[in-house]
Order: sequence, then structure tokens, then C-alpha cells
Amino acid sequence: MRCWLSSSCDGVFAVSGGDGLEGEAPCLFVTNMHRNFTGVSATAAAVASQQARDLPMRLVGEPLPGCPSPITPAQARHLSRRPPRGKPFSIWHVRRNNEMRAAIFARDVMRLPIRIVFTSAAQRHHSLVPRWLISRMDRVIATTPEAATFVKSDVVIPHGVDTARFHPAADRAAAWAATGYPGTAGIATVGRIRPEKGTDRFVEAMIEALPQLPGVTALVIGKAGSEHKAFLDGLKGRAAAAGLSERLLFPGEVVAECMPGLLQSLSLLVALPRYEGYGVTPLEAMASGVPFVASDAGHFRAFAGQGVAGVVLPQDGGLVMEAARQAVRLVSDTGKVEGMGRGACLRAHDHFGVSAEVAGIRQVYEDLWNISQSPETARRAR
Repeated sequence: MRCWLSSSCDGVFAVSGGDGLEGEAPCLFVTNMHRNFTGVSATAAAVASQQARDLPMRLVGEPLPGCPSPITPAQARHLSRRPPRGKPFSIWHVRRNNEMRAAIFARDVMRLPIRIVFTSAAQRHHSLVPRWLISRMDRVIATTPEAATFVKSDVVIPHGVDTARFHPAADRAAAWAATGYPGTAGIATVGRIRPEKGTDRFVEAMIEALPQLPGVTALVIGKAGSEHKAFLDGLKGRAAAAGLSERLLFPGEVVAECMPGLLQSLSLLVALPRYEGYGVTPLEAMASGVPFVASDAGHFRAFAGQGVAGVVLPQDGGLVMEAARQAVRLVSDTGKVEGMGRGACLRAHDHFGVSAEVAGIRQVYEDLWNISQSPETARRAR
């Protein structure tokens, strides 16, 4: 598959030097301590790539597309020894349990002048250890009102999509041809391959839909962990048994730089998770001019806008067959796909652009910097 690299990555702030320790202390550290590129990584990248243009910041851990070259946690602690110029402390923005632990160690054990902001998308109860970690944060941002109830946060800032990086193709058919996949059009699901993400639901829906969609190829984009290899093998077996091995493909994980080009080539994105905290792939598809069919999970109903951008289906026993029916209805009608795609793109721009998320987060930072209290008092004031 050809790899596209968005031009929005050009000209973004880059860290110079070999050890990342030159210059003054940054006022912001954004952590990404996970080797795999996940939904959390995607949302962090969308925000951090914008923040790097306006704030002295460093990415800590693993690389993210469009972001500064990363430094190590040890380098981040070194740079956090003194407050940045004009600020009482640096802010560490974390999104995972291991990142919360690293930041708490820096603040409470090493006594570094930092404060910690945590973003939570989970719409379910946290277990004991994550609850304790969250209780130690200086600020907690929830991505939806539902997520806010589980972390007792009064700050709700929905995730946004980078509409410069994700945008419609000038010619969808040509974009699909350029991917190298067979057929004249594509449908895909994107995410980790496991039962929670509903990968099996997608496969079953495509087994029903593809015989009615000549020329259409379905893609299962994502990685299966070792514990889900048997699950993946079973899905491939189902596709083979249905005689669809040449049209229902499992290409694996696609690197982040290639995702904009792949998404804009699709006629439909399908997301059928059993559980989702937020779910950014339908939003990225919308910005790419692609409608979606999804289960009622995450923030999908808000994305859809009463059918403007997508179709959201109830989590019941008829989900798979209805998803197949909707896929056939949409993809077999080029005019319908193009019309919904335009509506989806406009909705992404008007309601879910990343600039609103960046501005909301920046206000949280400014509020923290303006509070001249001890860390413990600031947490109690949250």
C-alpha cells in the first residue's frame, strides 16, 4: 500500500540536538508511553501537534505524527528541575496509568515543580489502582459528560480531529485505486482486533453485505495481540468459509502517517464495538468525507448528528444484520455516499475540530498556572 504523509506535519516544531536537554525548561510535557499507536495516541497527537506551535513543549516517550521528536522520561525529569520562565511550574499532561505513575513519582517523590493534568475517556468504573492514581491528579479532563461521572470531573472537553491532516480526497475512486487493494471501492473497520472492539461483528456483517456489493473490498485494519491471535485466526477462517478471502482482507496495522490517505479512499467506515470510551476513528473518517455505520457506543451518537454523518445502531441481537443492510444501502448508492460524506466533513469541521479541544485544554493549564496554592490544596479545590 502506498503511504501518504500529510503536509500538516511540515514545519512543526522539532527538538534540536542529541540529548534533548538544551535550552530552557518547557512549560508543557506531553507523555506518550505506549509503543503501539492506539486511539489514545491518535487523540494525543492531534492535540500535541497543535500545542507545539504555541507552547514550549516536549513529547515524552514514543513518537507521535506531526509532533516534536520525543525525549525520555529521565530527560523530562531533568528538564523539570526548575520552573519554566514566567511560570510557577511545568505541566505534565498524561493519558494512561503508567504515565500517571511516572508523573506522580516526579512530583511527589522527586519533589519537582510540576502539576499533572489527566484526560479520561473511559465510560465505566475504574479499578482500585487507577482510582487512586486519578485522585492524585491536579486536574482531570473528561471527554464526555458520561466519562465525567466516573472520574468526578467538572471539566468536559471532547476530543477533536485535525481537519488539516484528515480531509476528503479530490477523487475517491482514484484514492482507492492508489491504495493497491483490489476492487473499485472500500469499506473498513479500524482498531485493535479483539472482541471488545467488535471485530467479529464487522466480519459477520461483511459476510452478509459483500455478496450484494460487487467490486467492494472490506478491510480489517488493526493489530491483534498475542492473546487474540486465535480470535483473529477464527475471523480469517470465517471469511475463507464464506468464499471471501480475496475481498475481506486483514492487512494488519497501518502506520499513522498512512491513515489519512487510507481513510479518504473509503466509501464507508464501520465501527461496531461492544464498548468504547470515546472512539476517534469515525471522527477521522468524517473529516475525510466518509460516512460511518456504528454501534451505540463511545461518543458516536453525538458524531452522527441525527444521521447527518452516520448511522448509529442499538446494541442488540439484530446489530450485525442491520449493519450489513445499512452498508449495502449506502455503498450501493454513490450519490448517497458522496452526500453523506459532505455532511460528515462539514460536521467534523463545525463541531469537532481539534482547535476547540486545544483551546479548552489551554484554559485548564492557564487556570492551574494562576492558582498560587500548594499541590494538595489545588487538588482539593478541583
